[in-house]
Amino acid sequence: MLTESGWKGEYVRVGGTSIYCRRSTGGDGDDIPVVHIHGFAISGAYLMPTARLLARRWVNVVPDLPGYGRSEGRDGVLDIPALAESLLALLDELGVEKAVLVGNSMGCPVALEVAHAAPERVHRLVLVSPAGGVQNRPLARALGQLARDGLRESPRMFRVALPDYVSFGPVNGLRLFRELTLFPSLERLVHAPVPTLAVLGRRDPLMPSPSRVREVAGRSGRLVMVAVIDEAAHAVNFSHPVELASTVEAWLDDELGTGADLPAGVRLFVVHRDDSA
Repeated sequence: MLTESGWKGEYVRVGGTSIYCRRSTGGDGDDIPVVHIHGFAISGAYLMPTARLLARRWVNVVPDLPGYGRSEGRDGVLDIPALAESLLALLDELGVEKAVLVGNSMGCPVALEVAHAAPERVHRLVLVSPAGGVQNRPLARALGQLARDGLRESPRMFRVALPDYVSFGPVNGLRLFRELTLFPSLERLVHAPVPTLAVLGRRDPLMPSPSRVREVAGRSGRLVMVAVIDEAAHAVNFSHPVELASTVEAWLDDELGTGADLPAGVRLFVVHRDDSA
């Protein structure tokens, strides 16, 4: 099924559930593919602006996780570990042995779970707006942060997100959002078993300050990079695809921190492990 030029949409049967998946038809098929993981209560459609740019060089895969978007509905909401298991099973069905995982919001905990469960399947992690943890607690505080973010996103985002939110349902959304607030994303980043790039929007009310992210990432035993996009809020993949794709591309080419020509408004921090910690 063709979706747009350079892309195809298909339904993949995974564990008895039909999962909708967008795949680019260009790029170098011999390279490691880039897999995009969406946030809570929303499909992968809003990730396409960034995926289209990265698809100029790599095969890109943008699924709707089980129970989201065009994928088959579920009797109950899958938790983050179950979503990670479903993503791994999808990669098996697609014949993807190893991938670059690019998560946004809830997609970051899912990507982290996959990396911890099967590090041999993950080449690198890109965590865009990695929600979850103490900065999103209690739930009432997180809901307030989410409301403020809605006022900071592009109006075009509402046309993409609203049908997905309505389809997912407020009860399911609230239940999953509460689980997300309890997930220690930054702390899990410390122990990520693969090289990781964290990308934050400076205007994102759901995120801790960049200094806090650098502090936590500095406890990692691996080289970690943190990029900040000054004008972005939470849905960076949709609102600032050029800045995000350029940063990811330079990182995958091992050119970040070596004078890579990044777009205006992108600030880079290279974080090394603190041996005294």
